[in-house]
Amino acid sequence: MLLTHRSGRSTLRALLFAFITALSIGFAAFALSAHAEPVRASQAAPFASDRLSVEVMGTGPDVILIPGLASSREVWRPLATRLAATHRVHLVQLAGFAGEPWVHGDGPFVAPEVEELARYIAEAGLDRPAMIGHSMGGLSGLLLAQTHPDRVGRLMIVDALPFYSALFGPMVTAETARPIAARFAAAMIAADEPTFRSQQAQASRGLARDPAMRETMVEWSMASERRAVAAALTDVMTTDARPGLAAMTTPVTALYAADADGGAPAAMADALWTREYATLPGVTLVRVDDSRHFVMADQPARFAELVDAFLK
Repeated sequence: MLLTHRSGRSTLRALLFAFITALSIGFAAFALSAHAEPVRASQAAPFASDRLSVEVMGTGPDVILIPGLASSREVWRPLATRLAATHRVHLVQLAGFAGEPWVHGDGPFVAPEVEELARYIAEAGLDRPAMIGHSMGGLSGLLLAQTHPDRVGRLMIVDALPFYSALFGPMVTAETARPIAARFAAAMIAADEPTFRSQQAQASRGLARDPAMRETMVEWSMASERRAVAAALTDVMTTDARPGLAAMTTPVTALYAADADGGAPAAMADALWTREYATLPGVTLVRVDDSRHFVMADQPARFAELVDAFLK
C-alpha cells in the first residue's frame, strides 16, 4: 500500500471511514428474488442453540454458508438455491442479526459462535465440509479452521481480513484497537432511530454498487439487535487471527473486492490483502473487480464461477 502518496492516503481514509461506519451499523442481506423457484429444506434434525440456527437444503457434498455482521442468511439465498441441485447446503443464521433473538447482552460474540459452529458440524455428522463466509463470517471460518482443523475441509473467505483493524495501518494491534472499538460500539447503541438509519444509508453506498441492494442492507441492519451488533463489532475489531495463519493446513481461497469508481483501488486492495495473508501457506488470493464489499451482489456471475471452481 503506497501510503507515501497523498491521494493514496486520502483514498485510504475514505475507505477506512466507510468500512468502520459499516461495521458500526452492521452489514445486511442480499434478498432473494420473489420469483425465484423455492427449494424445499431437508428434514435434518434441528440443532438447538441460542447462538445460531441452520437451514439445510439439497443433497450432495456439504457446504456451510456463514453471513457477516448484522446480515441475514438470505445474503446466500441465490447461491444456496443454485447449489442445492448438487450439494447439501447449510445456511447459518447468527443470533441477534436481522431480527433473530439475542439473549447474551454485551457478552462475547465471535468465539462462542465459532464453538457452536464446531458443535453443529460434529452433531450433524459432517465430514470436513466446505465453508464459505462473508465478512465476519469469513473471519469466523478462519478461526474455526484454526481451532478445529479437523472440522473444515476447505474455506472460502469473501472480502474479510484476518485482522480487520489492520485497516488502520500495519502498526495497529488488537489492544490499540480496543478503545476505538469501544467508542464505535457505544456510539452505535446510543444513536436514535433516525440517526441510525441515516448512518446506514450513508455507509451502504460504500458497500454495494446496486441501489436496491443498499436499501435492503438498511432494512436488515435496522432489524438487528444493537447490543448483539455492538458485541460482534468489538470482537471483530479486536480479534487478530494472523498469528495462527502459519500453522494452518486447511486450503483457503480469499476473495477481495476492488472498484475504481467509489470502492477500493486495485493496487491498494492487492497490497493490503497480500500483506495480511502473507503467512498463510498456499492461500489463493482472488481480486474481484468492479465490486464493493458485497461481492455476491455486485458481481453475481463472477462470484458463481469462483464458487464453482472452489468447490471442485
